Amino acid sequence: MRMVPVAVTAWVVALVVSFLPGLAAMTGAAAGLAAVVLLGMRLHPARRRQCAASRAAPLSLVCLAVAAAIAGSAALDAPARTDAAEFAGHVVTAEVRLRSLPSNGSDGRLWADADTIRLGAGAHPAALAVPVRIGIAPDRRSATLGPGTVLRVVAQTKTADPGERAALVLFAQGDAERVSRGSAIEALAGDVRAAFIQRTQRFPPPGSELLPGLAVGDVRAVSAELDAAMKASGLSHLTAVSGSNLALVAAGAFGLVALCGGGRRSRIGAAVLALAGFVVLVTPQPSVIRAAAMAGAAMLALLLGRPRAGLSVLLLAVTVLLLADPRLAAAPGFALSAGATAGLILLAPPLARGLGRWLPRPVALAIAVPLSAQLACGPIIALFAEQQSIVSVLANMLAEPASPIATVLGLLACLAMPVPPLADLLAAAAWLPSAWIGQTALVTAALPLATLEVPAGLPTAIGVAVLSAGLFWVLVPHRPLPGLLRPLVGGGLAVAIGTVAGWAVLVGPVTTLQRPADWAIAMCDVGQGDAVLVRSAGRTMLIDTGPDPEPLRRCLDDLGIARLDLLVLTHFDKDHAGASDVLAGRVDTVLHGPVDTRAHEQRLERLQRGGAAVVAAAAGMTGRLGDAGWRVLWPRRDEKVFPPGNDVGIVLQIDGGEVPRSVFLADLSAASQAMLRRIAHPHGAVVVKVAHHGSADQDPQLYAALNPTLALISVGEGNDYGHPRQKTLDMLSAVRTTVERTDQRGLILVWQRDDGLHLWAERTVPADTPAPPATRGPGGRAPSPTARAP
Repeated sequence: MRMVPVAVTAWVVALVVSFLPGLAAMTGAAAGLAAVVLLGMRLHPARRRQCAASRAAPLSLVCLAVAAAIAGSAALDAPARTDAAEFAGHVVTAEVRLRSLPSNGSDGRLWADADTIRLGAGAHPAALAVPVRIGIAPDRRSATLGPGTVLRVVAQTKTADPGERAALVLFAQGDAERVSRGSAIEALAGDVRAAFIQRTQRFPPPGSELLPGLAVGDVRAVSAELDAAMKASGLSHLTAVSGSNLALVAAGAFGLVALCGGGRRSRIGAAVLALAGFVVLVTPQPSVIRAAAMAGAAMLALLLGRPRAGLSVLLLAVTVLLLADPRLAAAPGFALSAGATAGLILLAPPLARGLGRWLPRPVALAIAVPLSAQLACGPIIALFAEQQSIVSVLANMLAEPASPIATVLGLLACLAMPVPPLADLLAAAAWLPSAWIGQTALVTAALPLATLEVPAGLPTAIGVAVLSAGLFWVLVPHRPLPGLLRPLVGGGLAVAIGTVAGWAVLVGPVTTLQRPADWAIAMCDVGQGDAVLVRSAGRTMLIDTGPDPEPLRRCLDDLGIARLDLLVLTHFDKDHAGASDVLAGRVDTVLHGPVDTRAHEQRLERLQRGGAAVVAAAAGMTGRLGDAGWRVLWPRRDEKVFPPGNDVGIVLQIDGGEVPRSVFLADLSAASQAMLRRIAHPHGAVVVKVAHHGSADQDPQLYAALNPTLALISVGEGNDYGHPRQKTLDMLSAVRTTVERTDQRGLILVWQRDDGLHLWAERTVPADTPAPPATRGPGGRAPSPTARAP
């Protein structure tokens, strides 16, 4: 327990200097001065006898030394971070060394942590070392990217959010130049990973998608649908390299040396070497280093002959990691890793004893392990995420036994790469448990009430913590409470449970009943992406899907949409088509933009296997949706001027029935908008879906010709792109158009009646939002929309 104040001090000071870096130097100096004073009192005999506090001097000195070291480290980093911040909002040339495996972003880029080597304007940037987050376009060599790879890019920059380890966010423009693949060991590890991932893709999903993550921590093959299911079922931790993966590797080496008659030191030495090799293979990215530190501290306890000192080992690892990198204190992954480990150490044994009163001991232990992690991590998840998994314990009970099998066999397949038949056999064997885990995630995530949607933040975290503590108290054996405490504790639990249940009803059925049933256009709140429903006479069209399945699924469920007559994929960027897999088997026809990669073809093939007819769109195509008619205005057939991507996204015009005359502009840039204006001559729209989430790249003449009453912008709150740009909002204001945004209003419903245009929104307009333009006069135009909110 003496490590508790040390670890708490380290975490608190690290949080302070992460969010308030200006206080780092002052905090370090104050802690150092206090340590000197306390040391002087401790060394002076008279003072030591007079001052009771000096008796706690050894522990206090350690806490102050840790605080001074962490604050001093942050203070030393501050000048470089300040220099880097001056480039925010500018285009720079950067030479960076990757620190992590890249992961798929919602914008179609590959995102990775990196450290700059050089950073600045022009072709010859100056030397500057700061941590950054970089997004690059994927290419055919992306499979071998990993820690150690040095890239040279021209990038747009943005300041990172407070508390983040990265000082800047870099959005690479064009292709990234690969300067170096790192050391020979890093290059070899990259080749082995790439070969293993390529080998696993021969097997059917979902096992083939999960296996690289289970074995080597690479999750790029995981589809959006499976990723959402893993999160909803509480199984996403299995695809991250964690302490359990490292424990398996260490235990294997430890046991092998033990069988050969090696002593304790030899066994631990072999385990350390095995861990080092595994870290190199899965890349020494921050999450792996955290897990390795936990495993290393545990082996230290074993070497010292104190294998049961679990809590002190955990706290030592936390302190050492925060000393090495203070900004880990603000990382959700670090908090979840430490929380889950603490739950297993402190909560699992009493939970197993409590459950053992009613269940066989093996079953009680199998339930206690995932339940302890869930109880410890639930409040932490509630701070950052809006989704709490209700089926996590069940899913982990079913899936966790398969995880070590897939991990070990996958690693053996990597080691067997020089012998292809053996590698194929081991990969096939590893695919079976991986497929079991994937199917477990998909099935449990589809169960009724599998997840509970809650607003992220401190109040929710406190509520979850109270419920977790109550459940733990009920399950664990304890002495009966004194008479007066029984009604207080029971009443408190009843109030907490009633509050959560009441809130769930309010945000569920009650909110659903408040929504108008006669909407014609519904802009779903899917974050930084597009997903717009159009409905007429019982027929429904969806224009794009957004990046992630869960927000789209929630929107469709809330609006009672079970099947789609027409799905329009304007183009294949992830923020527009990333969630399309979740619609397989629920779509009659798919109308899609130009296809230019095999990945796009596979996305359409999955929809085809679900029974959808697939049609390539071209200007001039028309169709009916109930009482409304639709027409494709763009792109031209076999478009040659613009390359595949944003500029050849499908532009639709829809009107008729109760659907107001609407134009949906996909992600067109100003150049392609101007071409559309000159060729198709669109005009006189009532509703316009603003192009590219309100970016600054717009054609004012097109919007002047359309002269819309209402402009809808689908955009993620606090997005990294600064969307919608003020320039675009000013342009819409100039044509006296009312603007509604999903980042401010959530779900937006629009419909038209004889008395004009009507609008309902999930949230009220923020108080600091400028008033909409005044209603325009007569002349056949619809009045400004009548807005309502619950």
